[in-house]
Amino acid sequence: MDKITGTLTVLFEDPFWKGVFERVVNNKLSTCKVSFGSEPSEADIYGFVLENFYQLEFSQSVDYVPKRIAGNPKRRLRDAARATKNVGIGTKSQQALQMQREEKKNERDHYSREQKLTEKQRKFEMKQLKRRERHRGN
Repeated sequence: MDKITGTLTVLFEDPFWKGVFERVVNNKLSTCKVSFGSEPSEADIYGFVLENFYQLEFSQSVDYVPKRIAGNPKRRLRDAARATKNVGIGTKSQQALQMQREEKKNERDHYSREQKLTEKQRKFEMKQLKRRERHRGN
């Protein structure tokens, strides 16, 4: 049976509030980053998740080893306090987001390279056409 977990971390990255969605499916982690703009309320976040979750573009999956949950309630309380105090994003999430950024960059580079080549070819053909017109004579 597939085990699927998801978390949403909302944090402030000057000047906007950002949300980092983390999705773990069969020990594979993928992430997605979303900008909220002004500080979202819980109702705004809930509405956003309900409306837009299936349109989110998650990064490629990376291997993920889940942490073992402590059985001691005091330790769980300490871990929860430590998690809320820590403002950063997990390193696996950062790696997944970086992979997504690189993927998008490669797509953009490929597209712009194709555009440049087609424009260069079009200019060359125009130049050849002008050249033929000049040498054609009256």
